[in-house]
Amino acid sequence: MPAGVVSRRPHVVVVGDTLLDRDVVGRVERLCPDAPAPVVDVEGTRARPGGAGLAAVLAAADARTTLVTPLSGDAEAVELRSLLDGAGVDVVPLPHEGATRVKTRLRAGGQSIARIDTGGPGRPQGRLPDGVAELVVGADVVLVSCYGAGTSGLEPLRAVLAGRALVRPVVWDPHPRGADPVPGCALVTPNLAEAQHRAAARGPDGDFLAEHLVRRWSARAVAVTCGERGAWVATPGGGSSFVRACAVDGDSCGAGDRFAAAAAVALARGSTALEAVEDAVEAATAFVASGGAGGLRPGTPARADRPGGEAPTGTLVATGGCFDLLHAGHVQLLEEARALGDRLVVMLNSDASVHRLKGPGRPVQTVHDRARVLLGLSCVDDVVVFDDDDPRAALRRLRPDVWVKGGDYTAAELPEAPVVRSWGGRVVILPTLAGRSTTAVLHSIRTGGPS
Repeated sequence: MPAGVVSRRPHVVVVGDTLLDRDVVGRVERLCPDAPAPVVDVEGTRARPGGAGLAAVLAAADARTTLVTPLSGDAEAVELRSLLDGAGVDVVPLPHEGATRVKTRLRAGGQSIARIDTGGPGRPQGRLPDGVAELVVGADVVLVSCYGAGTSGLEPLRAVLAGRALVRPVVWDPHPRGADPVPGCALVTPNLAEAQHRAAARGPDGDFLAEHLVRRWSARAVAVTCGERGAWVATPGGGSSFVRACAVDGDSCGAGDRFAAAAAVALARGSTALEAVEDAVEAATAFVASGGAGGLRPGTPARADRPGGEAPTGTLVATGGCFDLLHAGHVQLLEEARALGDRLVVMLNSDASVHRLKGPGRPVQTVHDRARVLLGLSCVDDVVVFDDDDPRAALRRLRPDVWVKGGDYTAAELPEAPVVRSWGGRVVILPTLAGRSTTAVLHSIRTGGPS
């Protein structure tokens, strides 16, 4: 694994049809005198990206995200672009046919009472811009978020997606008016109605549909989502499994996008399809409970000059080490470090660096496995791998607000302390848990005694 940011914030490329969602929110206290229709006294208007744009915004909470989408040049497109930029989404526009698609929902009492659709058709036109194929091929995961406007059926793009799906994960969130997924997708995520439409069968439940569609689409896995019940997951020759959801009250608008985005990020981090669906069910349930798409408030954070391009998130804490065999002392250090700020990055020595520092036989785990174990801890937000024997160069790139070191050092003894202080950062020394070390654990394994 090369030095760099790994796994916790992978690069997700979202491909699909984007629109502008507007909520006109008000209260209803009377009916029209000339028709049996409610009168809405408007209290405010909110706008957010919709379609593939919403999926990209949701993915951007956990990943560096690029959206490849048809985009118009009208005022609504300018507003849409501003919302996406404010949410930390990079946009690669494709030529767009017609005006921006806008869905305006009239809402009162927490419910939509009418929707007005304008614009379109929103189909992509012409050839793929330079660099799109390389972008799609190079991403950690690609999410195709189809909303029936034609992007998923664009032949030059489909050819790139089909080649990619053979070797790297593609998640396909289909639409009844969209193209079929390309063969080899790591996961296809129709809801129950979409699955019934594609299978031309209304009666069967999600397990039958998932097993049927995984064969029809030559997919590696299909998850048929069944609303508040959960999702059926099928793999070729492996039958199906059911992932149960908790029933919650809330607005389900956008839950499918939340599901697909969460599954895509999980696959990028190395999860299996079933593990990704479990994460996605949990994420979609929490999303509905928080108010769904209507509860989103896209902001306008500035980009931070930090690895991965993530937006600033308060106090950034970093610590470092080999973490060859994770033990109780490591966990205590990491939990205490995370408590010092809003985000914890672990700077992890590469395999070559560990070998130089620790000698023959080390590391006992590859950097891939060490990073994966660390990222399984809820207190760890990112892992950065570095090849040097000390972290100073990597610290200059990351520029954390707090640098944490475990042990009986003093700050004056750390060669990296002046580097951290050069941008106003501070150094914190945390005591280690007595008797806990990787050396002691390895000795215990070799002698058969307790560590």
